[in-house]
Order: sequence, then C-alpha cells, then structure tokens
Amino acid sequence: MINMVMLVGRLVRDPELIERDNGSKVSRVTLAVNRKFKGTDGIYHTDFIDCVLWNNFAKNVNDYCTKGDLIGIRGRIQVENYEKDGIKKKFTDVVAESITFLSSAKNKDGIKEMLEEN
Repeated sequence: MINMVMLVGRLVRDPELIERDNGSKVSRVTLAVNRKFKGTDGIYHTDFIDCVLWNNFAKNVNDYCTKGDLIGIRGRIQVENYEKDGIKKKFTDVVAESITFLSSAKNKDGIKEMLEEN
C-alpha cells in the first residue's frame, strides 16, 4: 500500500512553533495550493490543505519561512477520529516527511524592493 502526497503551495500564515513537554516540536501550517484547471464558473480555485510538521521540519519552517512563502511538502495523509461532547469528529492532515523551500531570500528582497518602489 502507498500513502504519499506531494504538494507545492504558499503558506497561508506565519508558522507557529509549539514545544511539547517531552521536548518534541510541532507546527501546523496551511498551504494554499492552486488547481491546474478552471472550475465550472471559469475560475481557478485554490485548496487549503492542513499540514503537520514535526521536530526539525517544524523548527526550520518556523525559522526560515513566513506567510506567502512557496514550499514543497512530501508526506502522508493521516486521518484522526475523536469524540467530543458525544459528537464524533474526523480530520485529515498531511504529515510532512520532506520539505523543500522554494522561495529564496534573494527573491523576497527583490519583491520587497519592488513593493517599496511602487
């Protein structure tokens, strides 16, 4: 069986690093991933996909990425079920197993300068 996902998208918000009592680090991020085709309304739609990053992945994304940065994630889909107040709930995340930074600091500076000029 294979459970593998590859995503390239932009961070919806700045990552937040959480350090747990046992010393592990975790960060939940959302990637905005554009579809390659138009919907029936003639518009390109975007999917917002929740991802979980652990330990070094979480720390590196927190240290080097901000809202709007383009990153690639290879990982697996994980489905969690739980019950709260008698109501069964289910959520799906992509758990990162590899991350590639696709926005460079050089590009960020160039974009920043362009925005400041206009």
